[in-house]
Amino acid sequence: QVQVVESGGGTVSAGGSLRLSCVASGYGYDGDCMGWFRQAPGKEREAIATIDSDSHTGYSESVKGRFTISQDKARNTLFLQMNGLKPEDTATYYCSPCPPRWTAIQALLFEFKAWGPGTKVTVSS
Repeated sequence: QVQVVESGGGTVSAGGSLRLSCVASGYGYDGDCMGWFRQAPGKEREAIATIDSDSHTGYSESVKGRFTISQDKARNTLFLQMNGLKPEDTATYYCSPCPPRWTAIQALLFEFKAWGPGTKVTVSS
């Protein structure tokens, strides 16, 4: 079973930045496709950033141009650099693997599962 631990969340003012990290391990994890998704109270889960086996990336329209996903496979670590944060980015953020042969764009449609506790991000106006 995949195990993940997300970190790096916190409270920032609008326009600020945060860098989230996710360490993943466990049976079945190969790091070939990974993604970040978020869920705000009362809202549906939203896949926001993905990276595939060719290191291609995909972003939702809501974060494109502001967030950057990256990966250090040697350390089984996934990152999400978040710049230009907005109050509507307030949510709990999770990382999760996606099917290994999916492209980053396909993975934006994947129904990610929360394997870890997530990390909470609060953006004040």
